[in-house]
Amino acid sequence: MEIKELVERSRAAQKVLAGYDQEKIDAIVKVLAKTVFDNAEPLAKMAVEETRMGVYEDKINKNKGKARILWHGLKGKKSVGILEYDQAAGLVLVAKPMGVIGAATPCTNPIVTPMCNAMFAVKGGNSIIIAPHPRGKKCAKRMAELYYAEFDRLGVPRDIFLVIEEPSIELTGDLMKAVDVVIATGGAAMVKSAYSSGKPSFGVGPGNVQGLIDDDVDIGETVQKMTASRIFDNGIICSGTQTIIAPRKNYQAVIGAFVRNGACYIDDPAKIDGFRKALFPEGEVNKYSVGRPIAEVAKLAGVEIPPGTKLVILKPEKYGREEYLSREKMCPVMTAYAYDTWEEAVEIARANLLYEGAGHSVDIQSNNREHIEYAGLQLPVSRILVNQICTSMNGGSFQNSLSPTTTLGCGSWGNNSISENLSYYHLFNKSRIAYVREGAGQPSDEEIWA
Repeated sequence: MEIKELVERSRAAQKVLAGYDQEKIDAIVKVLAKTVFDNAEPLAKMAVEETRMGVYEDKINKNKGKARILWHGLKGKKSVGILEYDQAAGLVLVAKPMGVIGAATPCTNPIVTPMCNAMFAVKGGNSIIIAPHPRGKKCAKRMAELYYAEFDRLGVPRDIFLVIEEPSIELTGDLMKAVDVVIATGGAAMVKSAYSSGKPSFGVGPGNVQGLIDDDVDIGETVQKMTASRIFDNGIICSGTQTIIAPRKNYQAVIGAFVRNGACYIDDPAKIDGFRKALFPEGEVNKYSVGRPIAEVAKLAGVEIPPGTKLVILKPEKYGREEYLSREKMCPVMTAYAYDTWEEAVEIARANLLYEGAGHSVDIQSNNREHIEYAGLQLPVSRILVNQICTSMNGGSFQNSLSPTTTLGCGSWGNNSISENLSYYHLFNKSRIAYVREGAGQPSDEEIWA
């Protein structure tokens, strides 16, 4: 099917959608989440089978967890008509749809990313067309089938959610040029294509979450959090913690806790080189390592690890641009560094981020507010997550106030247009009715320049 026809169908459906009141819009948004929640298991199974990435049980949890938090975050939020009266400022804020949203979605998240983008789009009165990764096309098509049954029940047009059933780079590029707004969640080339489309675009940057451990934490609790962050869904989540940057005086205790938690610690240079070449042959990411179990990754590296190993921790001699392993590793592998001062810890994180992942996030385990805010001031990231499981909480959780999302903006550091979590309020236009403020007047020059 031609992109032109898809966009025409989507635009016609969007005109109908734009006429709905807030209650009707919210009923559709709820269905988009609840359908994934209710079908979490079969959709997780399909995702693992089609993409050949990740962990079935983790994908179930992700499908259910994201459906819950996204709907909870959107429920009751105004997005239709008059949003706000500001009597003191003399302003009235009015929401208006953007039109047709085109969303390129990755194979690493073939269910929750289309769901999330569709919820945000529809919340703003927009229709959406999904351009899935080729290894996620069956998932996207199945989601559409499930949604259409619910749309029919609600009496809304099916074409508010359309899918390119046989996706390609060319078709995705054509879609980006034909829609009104683009969301690109995927690799750097995809994001660059979105920003080159001539349309307003929201993209993401690569992750490379640095994990800083302070000397005042409960080591056992911290290690449990960081392990959970790294191994979830075989490490394909961009918010998964990539490094262990631990105080030298506690380094052995930290590593010992990781080993007791199922890690295999490797400081043998030859074995580390095996992983380096397996993960980044000639400096490029090995696609056969992405989202694969750690036993398979170790086999690629030619390194034997104990049965039941959950993750591998490597201790390279260098960090930053001098070490490929300082980059994002989309499998259950971490690197470890020891530091003498907190300033040194922050500098290690900074060097790694400037190599890859600037703009994304940092995982800090600390109870020292001064240290936390020093890192927040120094590091080029959009999110500093404190004492949490980064992979599951960085995109919003019931325990923090970050906007629930699957698309994490990385600001100018990551060549993105926003440095926050993408949400529904990015996907509608706002008109401002400006009245004369009561009692307002021009102050004197003396008052202005005082």
